[in-house]
Amino acid sequence: MKLSSLGDVLHNLPILWDLRARLPGAQIDWVVEEGYVHLLEPLLSRDGFKGIDHIIPFGLRRWKKNLLKPSTWQQFFAFKKQLQSTQYNYIIETQGLLKSALVCALANKSSDAVIAGLANATQFSGYEPIAKSFYNQCVQVPIDCHAVDRSRRVMCSALDWPLLERTNTPLFYPESFTDALPEKKIEGIKSPYVLCFHSTARAAKRWSNQHWITLGKALSTRGYQVVLPWGNSSEKVVSEEIAKQIPGSFVPPAFSIGDAFSVIADAALTVGVDTGLTHLAAVLGKPTVEIYCDSPLWKTEGYWAKNIYNVGDIGSPPSTSEVVGAALSLLP
Repeated sequence: MKLSSLGDVLHNLPILWDLRARLPGAQIDWVVEEGYVHLLEPLLSRDGFKGIDHIIPFGLRRWKKNLLKPSTWQQFFAFKKQLQSTQYNYIIETQGLLKSALVCALANKSSDAVIAGLANATQFSGYEPIAKSFYNQCVQVPIDCHAVDRSRRVMCSALDWPLLERTNTPLFYPESFTDALPEKKIEGIKSPYVLCFHSTARAAKRWSNQHWITLGKALSTRGYQVVLPWGNSSEKVVSEEIAKQIPGSFVPPAFSIGDAFSVIADAALTVGVDTGLTHLAAVLGKPTVEIYCDSPLWKTEGYWAKNIYNVGDIGSPPSTSEVVGAALSLLP
């Protein structure tokens, strides 16, 4: 179970395939915040394919804003009914927050069910110690632990399996899925193009506008259209300011997470700060440069493919020459 956010859900995906490899006939359900259902839908079991059997959407973010509405409580009880329609033998909770621990409490569990969760915080990650009271197996993890490795440790402990090391390369989306992603035509985007994800929820994680301009000019002179997506009005303003300084660059209309799969798949390269859509490019196995400015590289770096470059680190943003060099090395 990983309810949110975008990057956290993505980095939890490998345990699905770890479970499938060892328990091919198991029923595997996933509770996720409703805004991230799109990330899991491609992995639903169907004829000839075993992945996630049921996605159980959780609307907590929306419900909290409408607690006094009868419809909110109707939706909550519908969620509870769906959650309790199956009796679970194992519940794996990798977030370490009260909201996800409460879902563990609500779930229908067998008398000897294992409810495994984090026993401690890792650096730079949210953690609420009260969550431990909802588990019957608390899993100690290293303080400096990559998000993928952390989830695998909780899963291996729950099932009493040997710890999966990084040599067992994590799988996120099957290659057959990424190869078959349809082209997503957004008017104004012209191939070959490079996606630049400059926005992030925390200002300190941003790379400076001037750095993006320098990178963009280096890409533009080599024939690549620089595309500058955004997620809200203030981010759109920044995209437009950067685009003014880069010949031939483009600020696209807003697109959904569902559309992002295809937009990323068709890009020649993605360059982005430590944010969910950058991580989506990396887990799809696409050429990606991940920029770290104010978050630790060890926490979410893409270590599973040679076409992913991780540059910078907490308190040590990369230089423009470092990012430009990494970007050009990944382009044809």
